[in-house]
Amino acid sequence: MLRALEGSEVVDHPGYVTVRSPAQPDFWWGNFLLLPAAAAYGDAQRWLSLFRAEFPDAGHVALGLDGTGDPAADLGRFTAAGLVPQQETVLTTATPREPPHPCWDAMIRPLAGDGDWQQAMRLQSACDAAGGGPGGPAFLEARYAVRRRLTEAGQGAWLGAFRDGELVAQLGIFATAGGLARYQDVATHPAARRQGLAGTLVWQAARYAIDRLGASTLVIVADPGEGAIRIYRSTGFADRETQVSLERASRT
Repeated sequence: MLRALEGSEVVDHPGYVTVRSPAQPDFWWGNFLLLPAAAAYGDAQRWLSLFRAEFPDAGHVALGLDGTGDPAADLGRFTAAGLVPQQETVLTTATPREPPHPCWDAMIRPLAGDGDWQQAMRLQSACDAAGGGPGGPAFLEARYAVRRRLTEAGQGAWLGAFRDGELVAQLGIFATAGGLARYQDVATHPAARRQGLAGTLVWQAARYAIDRLGASTLVIVADPGEGAIRIYRSTGFADRETQVSLERASRT
């Protein structure tokens, strides 16, 4: 949904989906294959060959598996080929609620203007540096240019929590006409964590999506091993399914 909103090429082939973002070749999850769940039990080399055929110039491999909650699924063929699997929990809610420990000493509002968006990139860079994220300057500039364009087109909002004019936490929320709204990249500055900012932002974004974007179902994705998932559950989100992705930094 998000890649389509961003203008990526999404092609539904018999048996798989190709997502391509020519303007962002270094964005792995803008250039990937979405495979059926049965791929977890099949020949990994078949899918690797297909990826190379679809993305001959890519310096990475990125495969998503659609419908992968089966604990018996065997990803060993992919890991043997050098791919790193990641299993994330997809959570949804139609009835969000205020977090148990809201933080109201920050101003929460949509980003607006060059200064706000520059702060958003600096905050993301600080979070990436603390957590080992992928963002170099050129990558961040490209991603945030797309996000700004989407918000200014009315597809959603990038909300920030500001203290004395400084952005200390942020997230995105985007929706389609069908009532589905998707969160993006909840991030709190390392020096401002454990203060209720993330939960408050998630709650405020939910209200924004329902009241301003006409959303009826809110979707967020989290690493089940990270503490953030507890924040999302505390604001009314419930586990729905498992999302599995496989990636490799180089084809060779």
